[in-house]
Amino acid sequence: MAWTREQMAARAARELRDGFYVNLGIGIPTLVANVIPEGMTVTLQSENGMLGMGPFPYAGEEDADLINAGKQTITELPQTSYFSSADSFAMIRGGHINLSILGGMQVSESGDLANWMVPGKMIKGMGGAMDLVAGVGRVVVVMDHCEKSGESKFKASCTLPLTGKGVVDLLVTDLAVFEIDRRGGGARLIELAEGVTLADIQAKTDATFENCLG
Repeated sequence: MAWTREQMAARAARELRDGFYVNLGIGIPTLVANVIPEGMTVTLQSENGMLGMGPFPYAGEEDADLINAGKQTITELPQTSYFSSADSFAMIRGGHINLSILGGMQVSESGDLANWMVPGKMIKGMGGAMDLVAGVGRVVVVMDHCEKSGESKFKASCTLPLTGKGVVDLLVTDLAVFEIDRRGGGARLIELAEGVTLADIQAKTDATFENCLG
C-alpha cells in the first residue's frame, strides 16, 4: 500500500527543524505548509518575493493577490514580508535558506535531479529549481516512485535534462525513503511505506541502493 500525497508531505515535514527557513517546490511539496509540526517555528520562502507564507486558505477565503511561485493561492501571517523576486533569489543564492523540498521527475542513485522539463513538451520556464539546488544546503525531493507506465523514476542515471548534479540528500516516494550521499556514497533505503515490502522496492527501482532496514 503506497503513501498518499498527504502522507508523503507529512514524511517530508519530518525533515523540518525549529527556526528553519524553507522553500517548498510546486506540487506535493506545497502540502508541507499544512503539516508543519505544532510548536515548531518554520519560515516559508517563495521565489516570487514572499517570506512567511501561511497554510493554504479554506474554500471561499482565497485572495487572488496572495500566491506562491506555483500560482496557488496561499495565506499570509502577521510577520509576512514582501520584496522583489531579485531579492528572493539573492536569499537563495546567498545560502540563507536552510532546506528546500522539491518535486521531481527523476532522481538518480548519485543524487542527480531532473525536475524542470521533458524534451518536446512546452514549459512555462525553468522556475527557481536550479538556484535552489545550488544555493540551499539540504535538498529533499518528494515524488511518485514510478511513472504511470510503471517505469521507475528513481534511476541509475537520469535520462531527462538535469536540474542539478549530485544535489539530492533525501528522496521521499510514495513507497519508500532513501538517503543519498551526494559525495558519491550512493543511496540507502531507510524506510518503507506501510504495507510495502523490500521485494516491491527492488522490483520497481532502477537505481542501486543499500538496504539499511536491518
